[in-house]
Amino acid sequence: MTGIAAPEVRIAGGRLRGGWEDGLAVFRGIPYAEPPVGALRFAAPRPAPGWTGVHDALTFGPAAPQGGLSGRPGSAGEDWLTINVWSPELGAGLPVMVWIYGGGYVFGSADRPEYDGGRLARDGRVVLVTFDFRLGVEGFAAIGGAPANRGLLDQVAALEWVRDNIAAFGGDPGRVTVFGESAGGGSVAALLAMPRAKGLFRRAVAQSVPGPFLSAELAGDIGATIAGELGLRATVADLGEVDPALLTAAGDAVSEGIAARGARWGRAAHGSILFAPVVDGDVLPVTPWRALCEGAGAGVELLAGHTRDEQRLFTFMTGMLGQVTAAQAEETRKIFAPKGNEDPDVGPDQLYELVRSDWLFRMPSLHLAEAQVAGGGRAFLYELAWPAPGLGGVLGACHGLDVPLVFGNLTLGQTAMLLGDPPPAAAVALSAEMRDAWTRFAAEGDPGWPAYDVARRLTQVFDDPSAVVRYPEERSRELWREHSFDPLPLISGDEATA
Repeated sequence: MTGIAAPEVRIAGGRLRGGWEDGLAVFRGIPYAEPPVGALRFAAPRPAPGWTGVHDALTFGPAAPQGGLSGRPGSAGEDWLTINVWSPELGAGLPVMVWIYGGGYVFGSADRPEYDGGRLARDGRVVLVTFDFRLGVEGFAAIGGAPANRGLLDQVAALEWVRDNIAAFGGDPGRVTVFGESAGGGSVAALLAMPRAKGLFRRAVAQSVPGPFLSAELAGDIGATIAGELGLRATVADLGEVDPALLTAAGDAVSEGIAARGARWGRAAHGSILFAPVVDGDVLPVTPWRALCEGAGAGVELLAGHTRDEQRLFTFMTGMLGQVTAAQAEETRKIFAPKGNEDPDVGPDQLYELVRSDWLFRMPSLHLAEAQVAGGGRAFLYELAWPAPGLGGVLGACHGLDVPLVFGNLTLGQTAMLLGDPPPAAAVALSAEMRDAWTRFAAEGDPGWPAYDVARRLTQVFDDPSAVVRYPEERSRELWREHSFDPLPLISGDEATA
């Protein structure tokens, strides 16, 4: 806005100066906790100290150390715990949406262009918040002398910051919706089960919730193995002064050879799961599915769902799309499918995709909604079935397709490649439909279709056109109906596929 003074707000820490972007007041890189370095390495987050004068909040903070597929193993600074806000109107008391990114709990950052909050904030009249948190070894490895689930504790600290400060940005602290996809969806599920997060949000959107949560024993063994790559023990004393990049590299090294550890790590090894929330009995007392069944989410409205073809993106990335052998499909069925599962009448590629989609994302998301209802809460269920036209259409309605559609960033970031260039009119229309549902849910607790119940099982299927139908993956629902998504155990001997 030419000629208009930059937006300024006062929060608990002091005054902030942001900038105007397409009519929105935007603030970036605000510290919500002290940098977790030095004496605070591997510690629970502590509130950021205040400052004097006016703090310029114009650029994103540095990403947390990360490896895997991030392509950014290092970090340009140590202020990893920062938060960003897009506001349509300061002082307006608008609904608040807080985004938690995915990335396998290993990579991700709030500065990715696909997470730009401008479109969602402007069109939906919500205050949009994103933030960074600790990942991988820094955030989720089991380390002696350190609290478990430090990445989740960072998320709680960010939500506490929102509670205490968001009114200054035009947000209503009583109408906070936390939403996330993939590992972000798993984080949302974990927050629903965490006593420390109780009361910090009124609504939750869990997109493509991953089923794997780790037992304390398995997490401890994984942590010890990673530290052993450096000839060290998994303790604060041994690791507290190790360069984060070295720890990231050690984690990547273990990840590259994880398949050989199936006899000890079981499904975690076969599924390449190195990090996930740990059911430690304290920070995370039980799994989200058990917690919700016991009523933990009764006071929170939940929107949960998945894409139809979750696994296909990963099959494509590993070069296996259309190349799965009968032996590989059968091995996948034996390792991941529920006991007593009969072979469906499909080919190897379809069987491989169905089993892995169901184990990793589809059935955990469905079961989360059903657990919420069983515990006396309210849940809404969806499936994204619209096939992505990008890359020749080979990926279908794959994992991650919902992200550009929900944010409305159809030409930005890595996930936008799924939509084609330019994105077709169907993508533009579907994006508007999903943005409206998400922001309406955040404002009113109703995304625009009936709540889920176990009798009718009504589900919003986003497609061209969209429709409300009985849950469409009925065969999978029946096969997995009795399955319990318990923490993955530490095992030994020949029990890897038990």
